[in-house]
Amino acid sequence: MNVLVIGSGAREHALCRSLSLDPAVTALHCAPGNAGIAEVAELHRVDPLDGAAVAALARELGSELVVVGPEAPLVAGVADAVRAAGIPAFGPSGEAAQLEGSKAFAKDVMAAAGVPTARSYVCTTDEEVAAALDAFGAPYVVKDDGLAAGKGVVVTGDLEAAEAHASACLGTSSSASGQGGRVVVEEYLDGPEVSLFAVTDGETVLPLQPAQDFKRALDGDEGPNTGGMGAYSPLPWADPELVEEVLRTVLQPTVDELRRRGTPFSGLLYAGLAITGRGVRVIEFNARFGDPETQVVLARLRTPLAALLSAAATGRLAELEPLRWSEDAAVTVVVASHNYPGTPRTGDPITGLDEVAAQDAPHAYVLHAGTRRDGEAVVSAGGRVLSVTATGKDLAEARDRAYAAVSRIGLDGSQHRTDIAAKAAAQA
Repeated sequence: MNVLVIGSGAREHALCRSLSLDPAVTALHCAPGNAGIAEVAELHRVDPLDGAAVAALARELGSELVVVGPEAPLVAGVADAVRAAGIPAFGPSGEAAQLEGSKAFAKDVMAAAGVPTARSYVCTTDEEVAAALDAFGAPYVVKDDGLAAGKGVVVTGDLEAAEAHASACLGTSSSASGQGGRVVVEEYLDGPEVSLFAVTDGETVLPLQPAQDFKRALDGDEGPNTGGMGAYSPLPWADPELVEEVLRTVLQPTVDELRRRGTPFSGLLYAGLAITGRGVRVIEFNARFGDPETQVVLARLRTPLAALLSAAATGRLAELEPLRWSEDAAVTVVVASHNYPGTPRTGDPITGLDEVAAQDAPHAYVLHAGTRRDGEAVVSAGGRVLSVTATGKDLAEARDRAYAAVSRIGLDGSQHRTDIAAKAAAQA
């Protein structure tokens, strides 16, 4: 199978790594890719938001499957353009991707489908925001309605900070609905958070193994929200029936409701969940593989990835055998650049990558996110620079291996959390 992956982050590197290990994949391409992806796939220059250009590249390469990684191209309808060219695409339509592109749209779908989620208000003025914040009280949860690269959510006990974030969101036009700035103010959901991915062809829904990620920049869940500073899987503390419960009450009803509306969702449906004292509640939906959870979930998947994604893209998921998983645990630690999640410093040389490959493989490896080639050197090119991923017989061993690999990497001014999976490893 000839596969083209669209994107340039660690999620896409994880996808390309798994696809490169699949014997059914005879040619692997990525656009635009990064310095690490170049080691397993042929890179191509294309604007990932330009559906016509992506479809033309897929035709030129003879691609039999196009995997659209990031959310912005999906919301822009890139998967639609690829399918219109007669090429199977893994990823929802632009309309269905509004499940991530507009939090207000997602709330409407959940209400219609009877999916349990936080109570909320959609606000378009500062006055509406003030009333909603007063209604729910602290901690305050304010979400930009549109795409915000994982950083559009503020959870705070500071009323002024919540109001300031809402005002900033209302001053933009990031909403996928095109209706201008909107914010969603929600009640705070207590309890641990879980990320659960599901592959779907619009009817059949196959849940993957759950993971937990760490959104805050600093140890102890302190500091600002980020795109994610690490993740682990499995979750030894989670109810064994959790996946089936979420499939029954969240994933299948959502897919059924979107199909009923005439906007069937095929691709990867990501449910961000809170396990509250009142039961499972949906925090948010994403329309693509999450980063950094993808890194640990794919590290444990034993079913060939190409067959899974192709079956979803062509409406054949019901024919697939049950998914197979490794018993090993996986941990990912994100190495971020100086000043992340603010304006990151870029262009810093990265050292130690060869040492990790020589001393830690195959149990630990580096997935590139914000990197590029500068002559013979690999340098930083974004906020989250690397995802160091490791597997082990349990979380403690996987965690030790991940941090051992992190210690070999040199990046001036870099930062990483030191407590990824620490609590879960101690409880296991």
